[in-house]
Amino acid sequence: MEVHAITATPRAGAESMFLPFLAMFASIYLVGFFIVFRGWGPRHRAEAASCFTSLFHGTPAALLALRAVLSRHRAAGGSLPALLAAPNAAADDLVLDFSTAYFAVDLAHYLLFLPGEALFVAHHLATLYVLATCRHAAGAGAGALLPLEVLAEATSAAQNVWTLAGMRRLDSPLAARVHAALSPPFYAAYTAARAALGPAWFVRMVRFFYESDGGGGRVPAWAWASWTVVIGAGIAVSILWVGNLWLAYFRERKESKQLRSSKQQ
Repeated sequence: MEVHAITATPRAGAESMFLPFLAMFASIYLVGFFIVFRGWGPRHRAEAASCFTSLFHGTPAALLALRAVLSRHRAAGGSLPALLAAPNAAADDLVLDFSTAYFAVDLAHYLLFLPGEALFVAHHLATLYVLATCRHAAGAGAGALLPLEVLAEATSAAQNVWTLAGMRRLDSPLAARVHAALSPPFYAAYTAARAALGPAWFVRMVRFFYESDGGGGRVPAWAWASWTVVIGAGIAVSILWVGNLWLAYFRERKESKQLRSSKQQ
């Protein structure tokens, strides 16, 4: 197999939308913090503003990424190097700028208000590393990464509503009912996306990069190797997180059944 020594670099003159998107997400966060959730307690107010901002990122990001993936798939014509390792297209760069801006704003949120949430800070730093290196350093590989973003953000809206309802469930019967009703379908969808489909695509991606030396040198070795480590760790944490949610869910159901049984006796 022929190996190309020249690695991909960002297209000359490619316009970045990072700063406009950064201003947009920062504005959305401030609206959430100072207007929408101004009556909430200090910690919940910041967390709710983060969820509010995420609602404007998750589903749009999944749709933008899906559009880019489908466009690349049609152009690739079945060629894996063209699908997974070709230079980033304008549609790819748009998604990368969009998500980079969002995670930068949300990282600032955690550093300012919740610095003790080390897991989320590490997650955001890792995500920003992958997005930024794909966009600006490697200039290629978005075709491999964006399917993972589609899967990661597909459940974002449900997760944010579930989180917001969870924060209010002790004070609001409606929020408690919404949280309880959303839990099983959200856990199931998250499990399918993050613990089944995501790992399956990840294995295919890593195998391709390893066997083809980064698509014939199109994606630098340092890039795909570091993406492998960072994304693999993220997938492992996601599986652990949703696994703990399932354990808590079934434990609560068991305790609830035992409580009802004891009352009937």
